[in-house]
Amino acid sequence: MRALAGLFALLLAACAAGEAPAAPEEAPATVEQPVEAIGPVNPPPPQTLSLNCAGAFTQGGIALCRTLPNAAVSVDGAATGNADADGWIVVGFTREHGATTQIQARAGGESVSQSFDVAPRAFDIQRVDGLPQQTVTPTDPAVLARIQRETALKQAGFQSAANIEGFLDGFIRPVEGGRVSGTWGNQRVLNGTPSTPHFGYDIAVPEGTPIRAPAAGVVTLAEPDMHYEGGLVFIDHGQGLITMYLHMSRVDVHVGDTLEQGQVIGAVGASGRATGPHLCWRMKLRNTQQLDPSVAIEGLAAARAELLGAH
Repeated sequence: MRALAGLFALLLAACAAGEAPAAPEEAPATVEQPVEAIGPVNPPPPQTLSLNCAGAFTQGGIALCRTLPNAAVSVDGAATGNADADGWIVVGFTREHGATTQIQARAGGESVSQSFDVAPRAFDIQRVDGLPQQTVTPTDPAVLARIQRETALKQAGFQSAANIEGFLDGFIRPVEGGRVSGTWGNQRVLNGTPSTPHFGYDIAVPEGTPIRAPAAGVVTLAEPDMHYEGGLVFIDHGQGLITMYLHMSRVDVHVGDTLEQGQVIGAVGASGRATGPHLCWRMKLRNTQQLDPSVAIEGLAAARAELLGAH
């Protein structure tokens, strides 16, 4: 259970809101294997209260914990939810999280807890001047009304808590190739005004590059033309773990669609408030914690290896 520590380029993406597992050795390299053929076996849940956690214990990181089914779980004294019927729960650590964390599970009047170190991260400050001010702080009443309507749509998408375990797939990278044009957590100063941290992980790839679901999930929002984000899709992977895909040129899915890992959800674009084609990939847990999806690739792989014996 070791802590895993996770270039912000001048490509400005207004983000409002690893590689895929190899096919089994016996399969020909040219044959794409179904996800279920390479997934780990989910062992039976604990029968008594216990707690085992593994993942990326770092600012912006994510971990999986296994405990008694339906046990109440808290992180640093704050309730975070209940384990599912198989005993799984997803926990995360914010950009500002301190040096340690304590995770506790409670059931039947008993409790068990574990403490972990949380690795710090360094975040850059990006200053961008000369932007049209209306793209930074819009004042047009029609634009403001549109933003308000779209905010309500996004909040509805974030409320999803699908009863699935897509997070057990581990994450694959949603696009192939490209360069990282914006890292998660960097502070932005736009036209001299400090903005919220950049909670996206930006990958610059050509327009039209397919975007694939990093893990199984359910689509909770699919909009082709949002003011800030342009084409926008939300996927719920279970436990309220939502991933987001911004600035898409094409949206191929609809709300309620069930996805498999690797399924194409649309294509990369430069729609919304963006200056060039790229994918802005984001992650949010239970509508409260902004997490780093790039760190989740390694974190969920570590959790699968330790808790499921998956490689």
